[in-house]
Amino acid sequence: MKDISTTPRPVVLGVDDLRPLPRATRIARTSREGVQLLEEHRERFVDELWLDHDLGGDDTIMPVVTLLEQAAFDGRPFRIGEVLVHSANPVGAATVVRSLTRWGYRVRRASARELADGT
Repeated sequence: MKDISTTPRPVVLGVDDLRPLPRATRIARTSREGVQLLEEHRERFVDELWLDHDLGGDDTIMPVVTLLEQAAFDGRPFRIGEVLVHSANPVGAATVVRSLTRWGYRVRRASARELADGT
């Protein structure tokens, strides 16, 4: 039997202005908080990164995407198992997927069911 007290908890980060993101261990509600959250996890492996495109008002996920792109450009990409884009904005979501995939991140659109169920 595996001792769960020594099993590390997966690191699941989310950037979303409204949704609860049941799987997330930490959530940022603005792009500024999202950048800070990623910088705090710069040297750690992040199992999942959940991203929403529209973050309220004029705020979008693009500063977070730029941080991830710049890190990859500099040859030090963030170590992320999977980026899941769950935005209701299809054009914004496609931009995020295309941008991060280009830089070698494993990215996919997450379904509404995955988001609601946390699976």
